[in-house]
Amino acid sequence: MENTFSLTPIDGIYIILLCTLVGISIIKNVPAVLHTPLMSGSNAISGIIIIGGTIQLMQPGIGFNLMTVISAIGVLIGSINVAGGFFVTHRMLKMFKPKKIKNDFNR
Repeated sequence: MENTFSLTPIDGIYIILLCTLVGISIIKNVPAVLHTPLMSGSNAISGIIIIGGTIQLMQPGIGFNLMTVISAIGVLIGSINVAGGFFVTHRMLKMFKPKKIKNDFNR
């Protein structure tokens, strides 16, 4: 007996809507103190999306179809998110560096 998993387009839409609603309800209830760790987790998830999309694009004989377009868009958006996350993290860390004090000994 062969088990097959079939996902219709309407099932995919239901999954996307459910994930969107769950994500919004979770992020809405996160306190402001925990937003930085949440961004780090988002960068990690985006890295996984980049790897998954790249693996999907590297399959032999995949051709040009809807899955190729979705994978390429996932890799692009994931890359933008990771780069933006590193940029924002760099700016936040720069705020905590001590500022240099000028020595005015030569008055």
